[in-house]
Amino acid sequence: MKLHLDNPASRNLITGHGAGYVAINHRHFESSLIVLPERIVEAWGTAGFDALVEADFEAIRELAPEIVLFGTGNRQRFPASSLLRPLIDARIGCEVMDLPAACRTFNILMAEGRLVAAALLIDPSQS
Repeated sequence: MKLHLDNPASRNLITGHGAGYVAINHRHFESSLIVLPERIVEAWGTAGFDALVEADFEAIRELAPEIVLFGTGNRQRFPASSLLRPLIDARIGCEVMDLPAACRTFNILMAEGRLVAAALLIDPSQS
């Protein structure tokens, strides 16, 4: 039996990831970004994990997702709770995981019809 992933053309599907990139609908991105089912926000968090500020998470809050998957690169790192304040105040769930886990989870939640945002940190030094 062959299984085929059904992906309506209007939906963003993470089709690959690796050292220094993530592929969305087979298009490679080499800098950090936010992915939603119907939108991509490029140039988010491009200075890296240590340079994130509350305004970066405010930008996610303005997109009004139900849940945010924060992919922190090749290893899981937790941001200070003060950075997450815009999401907490808006009662938006946030899960922190490494990049591969965030990519897999995004595809599952997106396929379920959830309004999910994946904030993905891509480390260019990993390429």
